[in-house]
Amino acid sequence: MIERVRAVLVTADDTMLVIRRTKPGVPVYWVLPGGGVEASDDSREAALHREIHEEIAGKADVVRLLHTMESDDERQLFYLARVETWNFADRTGPEFSAEGRGEYALKEIPLTGEGLDRINLKPEEIAYVLRGALDTGTLKFTQV
Repeated sequence: MIERVRAVLVTADDTMLVIRRTKPGVPVYWVLPGGGVEASDDSREAALHREIHEEIAGKADVVRLLHTMESDDERQLFYLARVETWNFADRTGPEFSAEGRGEYALKEIPLTGEGLDRINLKPEEIAYVLRGALDTGTLKFTQV
């Protein structure tokens, strides 16, 4: 089974970092930073730290697992994290130089229902989970 890790990266200003994906012939959509767990990763959290470094040249404090999505061949783990530093110009991920991958643009959006409503966050399930957590006040930075 393929495992992927993604981060809900919350800034000190309580905004969220998301990546706007623009591909030829595909409507613009948004994703959370992250990617595949590799055999060389010591843990899922180590994979997440590596991906955050590759995609946004960032460092984050991973707080807790927020949500898991699973299909027949893939598991995606979404973590809540407080992002400490980032510099999109210094990203190093191999996907950025791959031909035909389209554009990756890092954006900060308000971590509110209105902020989420303004973007097409994929997968839709995590957008739903985030909206629910915001509505119920359960998107907290404490261990569960």
